[in-house]
Amino acid sequence: MHAIVVTEPGGPDALRYRRMPDPVAGPGEVLVRTRAIGVNYRDVYVRRGEYPAELPIPGLEGAGEVVAVGEGAEVAVGDRVAWAYGRSSYAELVAVPADQCVPVPDGIDWQVAGGALLQGMTAHYLLESVHRPAPEEPVLIHAGAGGMGQLLVQWAAARGAKVITTVSTDEKEKLAREAGAWHVLRYGDDLAGQVRELTDGEGVHAVYDGVGAATFEASLASLRPRGTLALFGSASGRVPPFDLQRLAELGSLLVTRPVLPHFVRTRAEVLWRANEVFGALSGNVLRVRFGGTYALSEAEQAHRAIESRATTGSLVLLPD
Repeated sequence: MHAIVVTEPGGPDALRYRRMPDPVAGPGEVLVRTRAIGVNYRDVYVRRGEYPAELPIPGLEGAGEVVAVGEGAEVAVGDRVAWAYGRSSYAELVAVPADQCVPVPDGIDWQVAGGALLQGMTAHYLLESVHRPAPEEPVLIHAGAGGMGQLLVQWAAARGAKVITTVSTDEKEKLAREAGAWHVLRYGDDLAGQVRELTDGEGVHAVYDGVGAATFEASLASLRPRGTLALFGSASGRVPPFDLQRLAELGSLLVTRPVLPHFVRTRAEVLWRANEVFGALSGNVLRVRFGGTYALSEAEQAHRAIESRATTGSLVLLPD
C-alpha cells in the first residue's frame, strides 16, 4: 500500500509519500480500505513532534470499507465505517480498533464521513459535555469560518445560543454569518470590550477557543463571572503558564483543556456522539463546507493549507 510517513519532526515537507507494508487486523481490529481521510490540526502537532503519536504514519480520522476482520471484532467485511480517533490513517489501508469504528449511514458520502466526524464529535462534546449553552445564552466561538468553527457555530446556533464569533477577513465573516452567527467580530485588542458591549457589559457564559496563545487573554476578559473557557486547541501556540489566582479575580472563572479521547472512553459514548453528528448532518442541522480536497500524495500541500489558517472549511485526503 501507499501511505504518508514522517521519519523525523519537521515542516510540511517532512510528510513523504511512500510504499509501506500492508497492515494486518489484529484481535479487536478491522482492516479498512480508506476512501477519505480527515486532515486535522492535531496532525500538524504530531508532524512537528509536539504531540506523542504512533509513527511513522500519522492521521487520526478516516472512512472506508472493511476488507478484513480480526478476532473478536463485531464488524463485517464490506461494512462502511468511519472513525474519529484511530491511528496511522494517512494510508490506503488502516487497521482500526473496532470499538472506535462507527457505521456510516446511507446518504452520508465518503468525503463527509471521513472528513467531518472528528470535528463533529469535538463540537458535540464541547456543547453537550463541557458547557451546554441555554437558549438565548451568549457564547463566543473563535475562528468561526474554519472547518471546526463552522460546525460549532451552526450547532450552537441551532440550540438557540446567541453566537458571537471571530474571523480575520470579509470572506470569512460572510461564511460565519451563513453558519448562524449572531455577531461577527475581528480579532484585536478591543475584542473583549466589543463582546461586553454586545452583552450589556456582562460578558459571555462560555468561550470555545481553539486558537490558543493569540486569543487566550481576550477569551478570559470576555467571560462573565463563573463563565467557562474551553481551550480545545492551540493553533497559534500553547498558552503560557499563568497564575490561577487570576481566575478568582476575573470572576471565579472555569478554564478547561479538553481533548476528544477523554469524551469517547466507552463504546456507548463513541456511538452516541457519532450518531448525534450523523443525525445532525442528515437533518441539515450541520452542513460541512470543505476548504480543500487533496490526493493522499498531496498531504504536504494540505498541511501547508491548514497551517496558513486561510482555509474556510474542512480538509480531506483522497487515496490515489
